[in-house]
Amino acid sequence: MLKSLHLQNLTVFPDAEFLFGKNLNVILGENGSGKSHVLKAAYCAIAVSAQGRKDGSSDPPTKGFLATALATKLSRVFMPDALGRLASRRQGRATCHCSYSFAPESLNLGFSFSTASTKEVVVDKLPTSWAPMRPVFLPTRELLTISPGFVSLYETTYLPFEETWRDTCLLLGAPLARGPRLAAIKQLLQPLEQAMGGKVELDKAGRFYLNVASGSMEMHLVAEGLRKLATLARLIATGSLLGKGYLFWDEPESNLNPRIIKTVAKTILQLAKSGIQVFIATHSLFLMRELHILQQQRFQELDTRCFGLHLTGDGTVSVKQGKTMDAVGSIAALDEDLEQADRYIDTEMGLPLTADGSEPENPSED
Repeated sequence: MLKSLHLQNLTVFPDAEFLFGKNLNVILGENGSGKSHVLKAAYCAIAVSAQGRKDGSSDPPTKGFLATALATKLSRVFMPDALGRLASRRQGRATCHCSYSFAPESLNLGFSFSTASTKEVVVDKLPTSWAPMRPVFLPTRELLTISPGFVSLYETTYLPFEETWRDTCLLLGAPLARGPRLAAIKQLLQPLEQAMGGKVELDKAGRFYLNVASGSMEMHLVAEGLRKLATLARLIATGSLLGKGYLFWDEPESNLNPRIIKTVAKTILQLAKSGIQVFIATHSLFLMRELHILQQQRFQELDTRCFGLHLTGDGTVSVKQGKTMDAVGSIAALDEDLEQADRYIDTEMGLPLTADGSEPENPSED
């Protein structure tokens, strides 16, 4: 479990500490406030740690490996022109520090780099063990339709795509999980397959299909909202989202209608309850309300944290955090939804509005 993340001079964050919940973490903010940057900073460290274990080696992490691997991962996920451009330049030749606290503490990690850094970071805190599972990162775009051949093309040709796409495509192509985990997998898959009206299949050529009552449908012909559900279903079926893992999801509500968002919200909470530590970035009031309703009704035991990212006058970002939405301060994107609802009700009631659609300060009485 990732307990905390401390960012100093990373992109828009001059000094920000995130104290994460065990189960669900929701990051709220305007466009440009750094929501995705928080997800990526957390993801990169865990992905590199999990990568170090993949060869089955029992050797502990080394500074030499991490110095290069972290710099490479940050560059391929954030995609700056150079690693040093991720360090804030507002104070001249600044140094960026990133510190990660985990349970167990053997995973704790810290590193730094300057605006002049290119291919390596300086490892300030060396973990003594590797992360046990690969994290999962879901971008705003679904990936099932590009998955066939994408990994091999990415490895041999320069493609201007974040490496999270490649990482997730690797997990999508993994074999289905077997053995005693099947019961838990079926329980998580049931509401997703009901919403999709079928099951996800992978053919020998690496192409995905949705197997519905009338037959198999090419994933390209499936509505994009259902493709996002299918992506989630496939990752659950392979065991990538099972046990003590991590899910980072950037704007889960993107391109989804409210009915599907309700299914996504339920699945997020079910995954969090099953042991996956979930991190989502959003500015959807509908998703936030649905998560709140479901948590109050069925998932009260979950340890949840909410984070509000607020742009300041100098272009940096401050963070407000707590266990509920009430603690994150005013988020303009959410406030606009609320204000529109009020204006809509006033319009239906025949109340007078000004030219910009707002209520007049002293409306005349009929």
